[in-house]
Amino acid sequence: MFSILLAISIGAVFAMQTAINAQLRKVVISPFLASMLSFAVGFIFLAITILVSGLPLGIPLELFSSQPIFIWLGGICGAIAITTNILLFPKLGSVQTSIIPILGITLMSMLIDNYGWFKSIPYSFGLNRVIGVLLVIIGVFFAVAIPRMKTKQNPSEAAMKNMLNQWIWRLVGIIAGMLLAIQIAINGQLGLVLNSPSHAAFVSFFVGTITLIMVVGAMDRSYTNIKEPIKQSAPWWVWTGGILGGSYVLINVYLVDQIGNGQTVVLALFGQITGSLIVEKFGLFNSLKKPIKLIQIFGLIVMIVGVFLIQIF
Repeated sequence: MFSILLAISIGAVFAMQTAINAQLRKVVISPFLASMLSFAVGFIFLAITILVSGLPLGIPLELFSSQPIFIWLGGICGAIAITTNILLFPKLGSVQTSIIPILGITLMSMLIDNYGWFKSIPYSFGLNRVIGVLLVIIGVFFAVAIPRMKTKQNPSEAAMKNMLNQWIWRLVGIIAGMLLAIQIAINGQLGLVLNSPSHAAFVSFFVGTITLIMVVGAMDRSYTNIKEPIKQSAPWWVWTGGILGGSYVLINVYLVDQIGNGQTVVLALFGQITGSLIVEKFGLFNSLKKPIKLIQIFGLIVMIVGVFLIQIF
């Protein structure tokens, strides 16, 4: 029971991380800088956690020549995905920012499993998985598209343009979800190579942090806004996004060992969707309040059933 509650809780925490990072972006202006700070805090948190556990931070240097290059690139995928979520949050809200990438994660995970990409163990594309994917797609349609149709029966030209822009952002969210699935597969393989999932997460956050430092230098050409949260007396919790992200990774490692990968994914997804509903319903972390429609909840339940079919059977 403890592991089940922990899985649901950590999923909810992951949903809140996006809301926190979006608020950090408001303070530092740049989404790249907000993502960089989140990754840096997560990197420091993971480093401290590993050191406190009595393990060294270093990894064998011979791995850089003996392993394929993709094994070190999970952090880049994560950096792009987290930055995209920061951009999506003010455009789509908490619920859609959580559920749209799930479609991308589901589709890419199926491809990775079917073809054994990134040295993963191949799993056949059975009927239950086909039904699961269809249910995820139907669930997204009910949660995202139908509520818009009901509220915009005769949309103006400006409203139509806004709807088109939102669908473009949703497509971007699907791509971000695909990158998250790639990151998960790469980090899983890296964890096997290092014989330490926590070190794999540490390497991923390190690579992501370095990548974002370079991106901020190239795109923003300045790091001066790092001081803005302190200068503007921003809420203390704007710094916690990286800690929540690092905790999500570490606790998932523990849960997979306790209750298996399939149950961990389904329960964490349930928590993530529940957390996003709570954030959007009550406007937590200074986010925009939005009413939750019954048809959205129905769509989310259909999605969870679809993921259950994919992961458990």
